[in-house]
Amino acid sequence: MDIAYWIVAGLLAVFYLYAGGTKVVQSQEQLAPMMAWAGTTIPMAGVRAIGVLEVAGALGLVLPRLTGVLPGLAVAAAIGLTVLQVLALGFHASRGETKDLWLNGVLVVVGAVAVWLAVATA
Repeated sequence: MDIAYWIVAGLLAVFYLYAGGTKVVQSQEQLAPMMAWAGTTIPMAGVRAIGVLEVAGALGLVLPRLTGVLPGLAVAAAIGLTVLQVLALGFHASRGETKDLWLNGVLVVVGAVAVWLAVATA
């Protein structure tokens, strides 16, 4: 079960480090082709905040378990990232962006699996 957690958490961490890092460092113009909502519907400060939360969540999935310092934070990180994707799913659905909802749905499911594995292996 521990190996399953590391596989799921590692995949999520890589995804969120990339996605969050992109939101943190790229300009509105650079984000526009991928995220039309960035800087228009959501101000850039909000986009940056989402990016910081994603990066923090990615680190929270891995570092506490890796170091043995407060390993329960991995559960909190997995819950937080899952909630973030549920909210993203609702946001994108409200904007009619139905062609990309599958990714949010997959991330909700994988996040829920990470929560379950984090609790089961804690």
